[in-house]
Amino acid sequence: MDILQFRAYCLEKKGTSEDFPFDEVTLCLRVMGKIFAITGLDAERFTVNLKCDPEYAVELRESHAEVQPGWHMNKTHWNTVDFEGSLDGALLRKFIDHSYDQVVKTLKKAQKEALAQM
Repeated sequence: MDILQFRAYCLEKKGTSEDFPFDEVTLCLRVMGKIFAITGLDAERFTVNLKCDPEYAVELRESHAEVQPGWHMNKTHWNTVDFEGSLDGALLRKFIDHSYDQVVKTLKKAQKEALAQM
């Protein structure tokens, strides 16, 4: 999965948007205004920080060399995933879906209701 496929997949999800709140090269994908994916457009390798359940995060790090604790993030809740490694597109989409779902779970009731209406 390349950066364009990643971006398109994320933006297909309900309630998503993108922005560059930190600088002109750090792309953030959000659901209902809350970040679920971050990537640097100027990095040597295409990696993405994705939100993750803490127990699942440890499991993924132990079973996939491409999954590391979140760089510049809370390492309990975020993983940095190497999208240029040996992980296939289906697994990468699963990780994106999980991150999106983790953030949706934290939304306020009104935000969840608005998302459901989209």
